[in-house]
Amino acid sequence: MPGLLSSPGSLTVIWFLSWSLCLSGAQIWTNEVSDVQYERLDSNVTLACGKSQINRIPVAWHLDDSRVLPWHKVTSDGSLVLLHVNLSAQGNYSCYDNQGLLLHSIILRLGHPPGLLSISCQVPNHSHVRCYWVEPVKTFLPVEYNASFRGTGQEWQPCLVDAVHKYCDVEHPAFWQTIHTLRITATNALGSETTAARFKLDMLLKPDPPESVLVNNEEGFPTRLIISWNSPSSWPLDDAFPLMFHIRYRPHGSQYWSEVYSEESPLVVFDALAGHPHQVQVRARDELDAYSQWSDWSPLHNGQPWEEPATSEPPEDHFPDYFFPFDTKPETSTSKSFKPAVQDDGNLGLVILLVLFAVVIIATVLSLIFVVWVRHRRREHVTKQELTSMVKMKSMPV
Repeated sequence: MPGLLSSPGSLTVIWFLSWSLCLSGAQIWTNEVSDVQYERLDSNVTLACGKSQINRIPVAWHLDDSRVLPWHKVTSDGSLVLLHVNLSAQGNYSCYDNQGLLLHSIILRLGHPPGLLSISCQVPNHSHVRCYWVEPVKTFLPVEYNASFRGTGQEWQPCLVDAVHKYCDVEHPAFWQTIHTLRITATNALGSETTAARFKLDMLLKPDPPESVLVNNEEGFPTRLIISWNSPSSWPLDDAFPLMFHIRYRPHGSQYWSEVYSEESPLVVFDALAGHPHQVQVRARDELDAYSQWSDWSPLHNGQPWEEPATSEPPEDHFPDYFFPFDTKPETSTSKSFKPAVQDDGNLGLVILLVLFAVVIIATVLSLIFVVWVRHRRREHVTKQELTSMVKMKSMPV
């Protein structure tokens, strides 16, 4: 036996078994299972090193298997104090004794507690409400939301939450109630906060834009457009909830819209600008609820009034030469005789104008001659009378 125990192989086996047992005992004793510790950003954080606080064992701390630590200090009981932590201080902290054995491990997560939410709601029809919220401060930690909804004097009913997209849905709300309240509670590892919002559903009622907008023309009418559309698919097709539609249109490139209202589709526009493409948009509103909102405009749709097709026959003067044989003397003579006829008509008109002008000139000249002759005869008659009077006066006795 002594020889067996003193052999080098036996000693090696005994040493390996002893080391394994010691290591296993140390791991079980030190409770190395990692804990998760949540703390606030920009605060001082204390991480405890398990049983080292009781036994006052000197320890060394590592962050993610590195000896580099944020701004810190180690207390006499082995606790690690991190000062004014930021997001870079997050990670897996481990403390070891002076022999390098792991004593404890802590996962540190940093963030903020929830704050009051900013809430807004959409009411696309009378049977559905969707409310969204925005966190004023990012928490950097997982948050759970619980939402409930009720009308004045009613019991709370759940608002179905989509935590990823941060909204909740209420089906078939009590639309006849004047005031409604939405309550949302946000909770994370650092705390919780409840936000309440009050609103009137009838003032938030805003349909979705009309769908399947089409712009067609009417054959034979160059200033007409036929505009058609469908009610939004989210709006119930019920006579109790009619919609009013607002249609606007303009020639492409113009800044000014023409507008018209209608309760039904399609609508015929009679004053489109002929020969120009047009842009058209449609929106909708609850016809009976005076407090409801207009929907957003539908996307722009284009259309153009009917245009008379251009004639494809070329003018007679532009027929190619190969349409006519070289020895078509009758057609050639006809085309030659046509042009002089046009010229003769033009010369005849010019001759008539010249004759009329000459007649007017001659008549004017004759009129002037006649007037001068009459005045001359009058002067001669007056002169004869004066001479006769003078002769009579001289013959009278004195």
